[in-house]
Amino acid sequence: MIRINLLPFRVARKKENIRRQVSIFFLSIVMVSLLLAWYTMGINKEIVETKAQIVQVKTQIALYKEKADRVTQIKKNLKTLEDKLKIVSSLEEKRMEQLVLLEELSERVVPERMWLESMKADSTHVTLKGVAFDNPTIADFMRNLEISSLFSNIDLKRSKVQKFKEGIMLKSFELFCTKKIIAQKDGGKDKKGK
Repeated sequence: MIRINLLPFRVARKKENIRRQVSIFFLSIVMVSLLLAWYTMGINKEIVETKAQIVQVKTQIALYKEKADRVTQIKKNLKTLEDKLKIVSSLEEKRMEQLVLLEELSERVVPERMWLESMKADSTHVTLKGVAFDNPTIADFMRNLEISSLFSNIDLKRSKVQKFKEGIMLKSFELFCTKKIIAQKDGGKDKKGK
């Protein structure tokens, strides 16, 4: 019988298996390193893109903040303008109210027997000061005011005799009245005037 020594083949095969395993190990380490390097590069790329987006968003925020500040300033100016327009409208309304009151008073004065010295009006009341020749003239004026559509609750606060130039004795008086709503008469005059 022939004997063949297979030991050198086994040793060679073992060396080949070890070499193959070491090659696979190093190859797997290289592959894992390449994968990690690729993943790290991808993450770094995302970080760079995110930082660029952050810078872009910050510039947009600054731009929109300027616009928002301008809008806020415009709204503030608009509110101020609206307040001024309300004031002007209110003044115009008060002016028209005073004109209507003066016109009504001029129609109710007893001609050539009395005159008004002052008129003070607020939102609900009117105080009139004037001079008349006698008490019946003051009474006629009060009746004329009661007939008026603008005044009610006419009350004589005071009436006293005053001596004027050249020794003339006249009656000074003060009336207190409640105003009625003027908008109806004012509206009618506006329509006629336009």
